[in-house]
Amino acid sequence: MRIPLSYSFRNLRTRRLTTALTAGGMALVVFVFASILMLAQGLKKTLVETGSAGNAIVLRKGALTEVQSGITREQASVIATYPQVALGSDGNSLLADELVVLITLPKTGGGISNVTVRGIGKESLALRPQVRLVEGRMPRPGSSEIAAGNRVAKIFKGVGPGGTLHFGMRDWKVVGIFDAGSTAFSSEIWGDADQLMQAFRRDAYSSVLFRLRDPSAFDEFERRIGRDPRLGLQAMRENRYYEKQSEMMAKFLRVLGISLTIIFSLGAIIGAVITMYAAVVGRTREIGTLRALGFDRNSILWAFLAESLLLGLFGGAAGLFLASFLQLFTISTINFQTFAELSFSFNLTASIAWQAMAFSLVMGFAGGVFPALRAARMNIVEALRAG
Repeated sequence: MRIPLSYSFRNLRTRRLTTALTAGGMALVVFVFASILMLAQGLKKTLVETGSAGNAIVLRKGALTEVQSGITREQASVIATYPQVALGSDGNSLLADELVVLITLPKTGGGISNVTVRGIGKESLALRPQVRLVEGRMPRPGSSEIAAGNRVAKIFKGVGPGGTLHFGMRDWKVVGIFDAGSTAFSSEIWGDADQLMQAFRRDAYSSVLFRLRDPSAFDEFERRIGRDPRLGLQAMRENRYYEKQSEMMAKFLRVLGISLTIIFSLGAIIGAVITMYAAVVGRTREIGTLRALGFDRNSILWAFLAESLLLGLFGGAAGLFLASFLQLFTISTINFQTFAELSFSFNLTASIAWQAMAFSLVMGFAGGVFPALRAARMNIVEALRAG
């Protein structure tokens, strides 16, 4: 005979306090586990969505980021002649020569941090349709005007419309705020590329971005530019470039999260073991009665194991429910690869939810398997004589 699952539910309900405490400990572990995975996923989502598979970015060979790269005006002119570069409705190449530099700004809450300043060209906005102006206007070419991403405007002092920032040995007037959604562009400041090159005394761009005439022609372009001895450049799809920017930090977050989760989970498992052993000891005569009624050892084993798994299930559901509210918050931190401030949100996916629930069930199983084995191995006569 099999012991019904309702038996396990009833016993958990009877021990409300210990059930709540044990499930609460597991919920805390699942909350930490899910939140770290959501943090890494949010970072990856922000950077991956920043790029487009239909765009290609060209950097100096060996450069990992735009800040490390340098492309001369002559090299940029050569790139514009490649047949893989798409043309706009006006017949001009959909290509933008851009400069990327880092500046330091004070935060509204105290402290300072690096901010990415991007020098843009005429076609930069056309290449990034996700960017939309929400206040003011975009900077005029040839002027000392800048526009700021909405996340930068919230975090740093003096970045609102009408404000003035001093960097590159000149003052820059903030004339607009733009929203680039959940992409990294929302954490940048944009201005005219040529004016920024003059201000920072640069004689080279950081990158060249262009729309591919045919996305499937990227491999041909990559081979061609890699073989051109005049250039010494490399090409990547824009979305792949930004995906690589997330790899180091996302890996660090996952390692940190797994380490913390292992430490916390040991405590939760010990709590579950103590709870289930106490349940076995307190119900010795009940176990003997069940055996006398004809329930075999396997039925007793699965009944007690089911209680522990239910504890894990309840704890996992509670921890995941609490972690889901983290999606309402946006955090800001330094990207290890670009050393610039980056704002992003927690992101809960179906994969993370399944991993969190599976982990909670593993904790429940680990906490209940030995007490369940002890209950199943009890001698019927000795159990009935107990108490």
